[in-house]
Amino acid sequence: MNRDTDFLVIGSGLAALSYALQVADVGRVIIVTKSSIDNANTRYAQGGIAAVVGGKEEQMESHIEDTMVCGSQQSDRDVVEMVVRGATNAIFNLSEWGVRFDMAECGEEYKLAREGGHSEHRILHHKDLTGFEIEHRLVEQVRKHPNIEVLEHHFAVDLLTQHHLGKLVKRSLPGTECYGAYVLDIVNKRVFTLRAKRTIVATGGIGNVYHTTTNPSIATGDGVAMVHRAKGHIVDMEFVQFHPTALYNPGERPSFLISEAVRGFGAVLRTQRGEEFMEKYHPMGSLAPRDVVARSIDNELKISGEEYVYLDITHKPAKEIIAHFPNIYEKCLTVGIDITKDMIPVQPAAHYLCGGVWVDKNSRSSIEQLYAIGEVARTGLHGANRLASNSLLEAVVFASAAARHSVIGLDSEVLPEIPDWDFRGTTNTEEMVLITQSIKEMQQFMSYYVGIVRSNIRLERALQRLQIIYEETEHLYRRNTISVPLCELRNMVEVSYLVIKQAMAQKHSIGLHYSIDLQ
Repeated sequence: MNRDTDFLVIGSGLAALSYALQVADVGRVIIVTKSSIDNANTRYAQGGIAAVVGGKEEQMESHIEDTMVCGSQQSDRDVVEMVVRGATNAIFNLSEWGVRFDMAECGEEYKLAREGGHSEHRILHHKDLTGFEIEHRLVEQVRKHPNIEVLEHHFAVDLLTQHHLGKLVKRSLPGTECYGAYVLDIVNKRVFTLRAKRTIVATGGIGNVYHTTTNPSIATGDGVAMVHRAKGHIVDMEFVQFHPTALYNPGERPSFLISEAVRGFGAVLRTQRGEEFMEKYHPMGSLAPRDVVARSIDNELKISGEEYVYLDITHKPAKEIIAHFPNIYEKCLTVGIDITKDMIPVQPAAHYLCGGVWVDKNSRSSIEQLYAIGEVARTGLHGANRLASNSLLEAVVFASAAARHSVIGLDSEVLPEIPDWDFRGTTNTEEMVLITQSIKEMQQFMSYYVGIVRSNIRLERALQRLQIIYEETEHLYRRNTISVPLCELRNMVEVSYLVIKQAMAQKHSIGLHYSIDLQ
């Protein structure tokens, strides 16, 4: 049965839920999420949210400068100022929705942490489970709002535009409009048309195009791929951030994140011989920006031929370690590591996309009535490298901007009739082995050729390998009734293509894009 709504929100992380809560009093909201509502990248954010609360000008200027420096001066300064200065309102909104951050012993001020790239302590957190706390509280609010409907285990297949009305749509032509999406009901295995006056893509990142990632399995770049197919503008895809310190535990996927806050608390990186090495790469040592730390670890591993380095926090008092990082402590115990006594084996892992769907300061994409928020969006905040814990702040600030703008003119919108999804010519003969093998192959060459360190020949080889998988995947897609694994593979192939092509077009090594062939 086809559906209509005022606001269609695709995704269920912080950006999606905070947007939904802000527009739900104006119109009907349907949230579409391919898993359960609480299974989003937000849930896995350990460190916290970078925020100068209370309008302290010098501290805000410091946050702005740290963001610009970390982003290799490629960030849009106007956007950086908008986000940093929006922190007080963002934290107020989160608090109103029930989110609780750790407070100092006096109980009147937030307990602030420091992370890589930050010159000051400015990270609000809830122990080392900040993302879980935020997601849990917002889900509670969404569940009880009468104007919000949540469709769990539903997968947005494609966005609806004039293309579905038989009209020509090109990336170079203005005036493309979005009318909602075709949505797959995963349980009942049927696709229906969900028309919406406003569509908001908040699908998170792309981590699973790589073999080693901290992202949950749902992070397959669906939003970027959908907007690209709809002829929206996608930019800065070469800037894929690898978190320097994921727990080295072969066979576990996704990789467990060892928060940046552990280094902010005083942990240092060491080789397997026990030698500190970050001082020779950057004056901030183990607290250098993530792109520097990830490349430094990668270089040390190439020199030694080993698969991991150590993160050492054992010099700190055991009680303080456990109090600050209870989740990390408990996780490491399950694999035989007591972080109060043992060094933690770590390696870099794909973590965050700094590029994505181009949006303006109101979160509008290049397609009318289509907004993008959260990691899927390229807002201009992160530039060539994201400053730690800026992402949660960005999500709330831009969700608010999208909410304010998207309600304008809502009542005057008239939706066109959209043809039903066409199943003709497809069968249910899909072989999962063909899909899973293609995914594994793609993840391997993306990691080896389009990872932390790149070169012209590596990118060319990756593109050649991807072309074969693309042709095989499109053949499967045309022939078979769609499924989530097939759609995810198709999306990951499209995202990988964008990363490779935009990396090839980048003429300088800058931030997260480092090529041995470029200066």
